[in-house]
Amino acid sequence: MGANIYRNKKPAFVFLVPAFVFMVVFLYYPFIKNVINSFMEIKSLGAAGTRFNTPWYSNYVEMFQDQNVWTAVKNTILMMIVTLVGQVGIAVILALMVDNIGRGRQFFRTVFFFPIVISATALGLMFNLVFLYDKGMVNQFLETLGKQNLTDWKAEGIALFTMMLPVMWQYVGFYFVILVTGLNNISDELYEAARIDGATRLQSVRYLSIPLLHNVICTCSVLAVTGALKVFDLPWVMFPKGMPLKTTFLTGTYMYYHTMETKNVDYGAALAVLIVVLGIVLSKIVNWIFREKDY
Repeated sequence: MGANIYRNKKPAFVFLVPAFVFMVVFLYYPFIKNVINSFMEIKSLGAAGTRFNTPWYSNYVEMFQDQNVWTAVKNTILMMIVTLVGQVGIAVILALMVDNIGRGRQFFRTVFFFPIVISATALGLMFNLVFLYDKGMVNQFLETLGKQNLTDWKAEGIALFTMMLPVMWQYVGFYFVILVTGLNNISDELYEAARIDGATRLQSVRYLSIPLLHNVICTCSVLAVTGALKVFDLPWVMFPKGMPLKTTFLTGTYMYYHTMETKNVDYGAALAVLIVVLGIVLSKIVNWIFREKDY
């Protein structure tokens, strides 16, 4: 009787078709349309392309010759490294520490997750105040320590650090919650067996928690890399138009700059295609490096 239920596939299609239609209308069609727009001449937002560029691939030629594109790609790759080390790495440490305390677990989960619920725009404005040259919180703190020369945290050379620090801080809690959930799924019997065999708490973490958390860390790493390609709002609020000297552009902010600021919509569409290609290639590489294991 139970086997016959799964032989009838019609109810499954009833639920799958609306989801498929939704994806076609709001995901696949816009993506294909964007690829077509990247070959056409569109000089105003919301306008349809009237003709193809001459030559039709001119936007992609310009992209490879545009030094700002290479700057944006370099900054985005650096953002991915910072994300992997600073977000996933710190989240792993915090998750292991919280999992090994007796009391206050719920408190720390709430505290570490809290930055996620705050708007990135609000965070950008807040960190603009924190890193102000005159009367900013960081410079005031350094003054109390006796530092005479104030630091311009938005100057060329240090601006990338100023931009990436808030992004890293904001999403640590997101990966922390995923990792804590993964730790909760590890059976307590394994830890009890380890204690009976004489393992210390540090050895249990090293030989049990981290290996059994491997697949969850892999998932977080893929999410971190693909998420770094889509970072936009917080960097744009802190460093609009790639200031200073267009050195802080990311792929997402540079695409927005051309689409919304310069009204070069077709070139922005080409940059969007570049972001998708980078996302696919880099996620495949990360999936290969952080291959999941069967336990």
